[in-house]
Amino acid sequence: MRSFLSALILTGLVACGPAQNDPGPGGVTVGEAKALDEAAEMLDERNLPPDSIENPETLPAATD
Repeated sequence: MRSFLSALILTGLVACGPAQNDPGPGGVTVGEAKALDEAAEMLDERNLPPDSIENPETLPAATD
């Protein structure tokens, strides 16, 4: 019975995690940090790899 209770408590603790509104890295909440990570991944996927551009001289010049 004691091992069953220990396993039950351990299972309950493993299931616990940070809530969406708990403080996260950089002064944002956990939910905001997750949303920022997902947005960064989406932007990274949209960028072309440098070797996929045949002639980099034909690209428009970057403006400041």
